[in-house]
Amino acid sequence: MAHAMSDDQVAGELKKMTAFIRQEALEKAKEIQIKADEEFAIEKSKLVRQETSSIDSQYEKKFKQAGMSQQITRSTLANKTRIKVLSARQELLDDLFDQAREKLADHTKDKGKYQTLCQNLILEGLYALNEDKVAIRARKEDYDIVKKAMEGAKEEYKNSMQGREVQLELDEKNPQSEGCSGGVSIVGGGGRIDINNTLDERLKLLETEALPMVRASLFGKNENRRFQD
Repeated sequence: MAHAMSDDQVAGELKKMTAFIRQEALEKAKEIQIKADEEFAIEKSKLVRQETSSIDSQYEKKFKQAGMSQQITRSTLANKTRIKVLSARQELLDDLFDQAREKLADHTKDKGKYQTLCQNLILEGLYALNEDKVAIRARKEDYDIVKKAMEGAKEEYKNSMQGREVQLELDEKNPQSEGCSGGVSIVGGGGRIDINNTLDERLKLLETEALPMVRASLFGKNENRRFQD
């Protein structure tokens, strides 16, 4: 038969139970705290990684943008510099040919040399046309010299073409313009073919044909130029 517990025994049991429950609660609270700390640490690490990644991404984007901006600026400056250099070079070339154009008249001052020059210009046209009758156009002031040049050209043409004769006529109805610096035009094909061998036209051809050589002489050869015209 069980004996009833005394008040002291009941109080002791309650105290034990209270201590047990308290211990369980502390351990549970400790477990919760540990788990919470772990979850916080994980979440914190996750957030740090996300923010770090975001910062890295933004930095990389800004770095690329800065690099592109720098490349564009450098390219723009290089193009502007190149244009300035090319412009300066072109001005120099234009000035060079302008000076040559101004000196064209000097070639007509020495009558003997000018007659020989006109004779060679006429011959060049005769060989190109290969016709029996050709008209010559010149400045009015050069008619006397050109007539002598025509006779010389006829004779040289005959000798070089195994006796073949050519009839030359000075076209006094259509003289060269007053602005012409000298030289002649050789007209064949019944007036349809006009070989312009005036000094002005020859200088224009020289500008085109000799420009690469003149450019290379003045500025050196451009290794980046694919075509040298």
